[in-house]
Amino acid sequence: MLRWQQVLLTNPKGLSLKFLERPPRYLFFTGKGGVGKTSIACAASIRLAESGKRVLLVSTDPASNVGQVFGLAIGNRITDIASIPGLSALEIDPQAAAQVYRDRIVGPVRGMLPESVVDGIEEQLSGACTTEIAAFDEFTALLIDSTLTQEYDHIVFDTAPTGHTIRLLQLPGAWSGFLEEGKGDASCLGPLAGLEKQRAQYKAAVDALADGSRTRLILVARAQQATLQEVARTHEELAAIGLRQQHLVINGILPRIESASDPLAAAIFRREQSALNNIPAVLKELPCDRVMLKPFNLVGVDALRHLLTEKPSESQEDAGAPIELAGPGIAELVDDIAADGHGLVMLMGKGGVGKTTLAAAIAVELAHRGLRVHLTTSDPAAHLTETLSGPIDNLTVSRIDPHVETERYRQRVLKTKGANLDAEGRALLEEDLRSPCTEEIAVFQAFSHVIREAGRQFVVMDTAPTGHTLLLLDATGAYHREVARQMGSMHFTTPMMQLQDEKQTKVLIVTLAETTPVLEASNLQDDLRRAGIEPWAWIINNSIAAAGARSPLLHQRALNETAEIGIVASRHAKRYAVVPLLKDEPAGAERLLELSAG
Repeated sequence: MLRWQQVLLTNPKGLSLKFLERPPRYLFFTGKGGVGKTSIACAASIRLAESGKRVLLVSTDPASNVGQVFGLAIGNRITDIASIPGLSALEIDPQAAAQVYRDRIVGPVRGMLPESVVDGIEEQLSGACTTEIAAFDEFTALLIDSTLTQEYDHIVFDTAPTGHTIRLLQLPGAWSGFLEEGKGDASCLGPLAGLEKQRAQYKAAVDALADGSRTRLILVARAQQATLQEVARTHEELAAIGLRQQHLVINGILPRIESASDPLAAAIFRREQSALNNIPAVLKELPCDRVMLKPFNLVGVDALRHLLTEKPSESQEDAGAPIELAGPGIAELVDDIAADGHGLVMLMGKGGVGKTTLAAAIAVELAHRGLRVHLTTSDPAAHLTETLSGPIDNLTVSRIDPHVETERYRQRVLKTKGANLDAEGRALLEEDLRSPCTEEIAVFQAFSHVIREAGRQFVVMDTAPTGHTLLLLDATGAYHREVARQMGSMHFTTPMMQLQDEKQTKVLIVTLAETTPVLEASNLQDDLRRAGIEPWAWIINNSIAAAGARSPLLHQRALNETAEIGIVASRHAKRYAVVPLLKDEPAGAERLLELSAG
């Protein structure tokens, strides 16, 4: 172990952090996936609790890993963290919340209405929209003065990646406004029966979110140009809905000393410093904290306690020879994919693991071989055009934009279903289409259209971070069940059936060679298997071990990686590839081809 790592773990010196100065009751940690929101939120919660406060740490991420970080099962109940007096945690489980919500709606009518009617109500409440509402119901309950939270001084929210979080924070206003304007008559009748009863709770949630004396947003980022640009957009979107009390935390910065004798570390350091020197103007106005990269995995209370410490000393020991890691590259996966001539390739995983870059690399390589490829994304925060840096032969690019797809769906329904309605009927239809549930239907239809294209060409899909993708698959499953119920024994094909057919769809799980991302990827694989979808391969991205790093800090992280790569190879993946961390960002066709070629 490095000498300065021993000093760090035995004699930590706490950082003076702006985002923890005079903290309000509610603290929200948000940002792009993979920037360390969960680690920072957990470490902040520990520090608050050890200062004598009663703290409730809440995860609103559908793919929460708070329990994994603390090394214990938490789930959808308030659980005390025994090793940290004063700290409790809760993971809002969307599926469990949805079942409780359905029971609350359906229970009173069961036995009073015909079974066929009850079955119809349950099916109406089986989609992703109801799951979102149910989780939102629990979320808002934590933002009001209630018996559930009255004993806590602070409630710390570890949120889902940016796009999903903005959606969550917009929901109090969206649903309150929809209830005020009047409910429609189609997609949301079941959910609204419960929402109507919660009107006062939603108003209280809106008030709490907008009150800077009660709520603070902490935007977590990495020292990367694309990440900081996205955080700037997030800042403006949240400010537009009244959440103006914001702080910025830039996490995982490589110390200067590490760049002294390692070309890879030197390139990373230069890239990070360039991003920090060119930070977007709107972020310069925010209070900002910087947290240095640590050599240890951020799992367990001891590691979390030492995350928010001063950087290690500038003295170093020789890291020794670089690790030699022999493993299959991404080129071998592309060879097998190309052999089919067409099909759907879906990249899934935790936010920040590099799905967009890898999706672009696979698509560019297939197009380079003369194959027709449609590269698309369902990630609200993805920037494929920036990654590609220009047009490429045989490759078309698109994005499933929830706002665009929702408006397109609304106009289509008004032109068809609304064509023969009188003024009153059309007004009711327009009210129904203003429901937030409409977005679920619109995005699902766009997703289904893209899937159908894979029968005649390659479709490479960069998906949203894990939790959001699972909600989309939930909608796909609900549609499949409804079609199966209506069609009976007749022959039919649904999008879910195509996703379950490995001859038509190849699901690639993308992860990093770190404890938490591998655990989360394993959980994603379990979720997919329960839906009848068998992952085709894993990709371990941005591997320091595969890059031959020499700096002491990166070398220690590389040693940590080898165990995780072994776990993926021996326990989880039928086939896998390892992609090294590169000196330069893989943007543009030439660098993407180098990446796919290994």
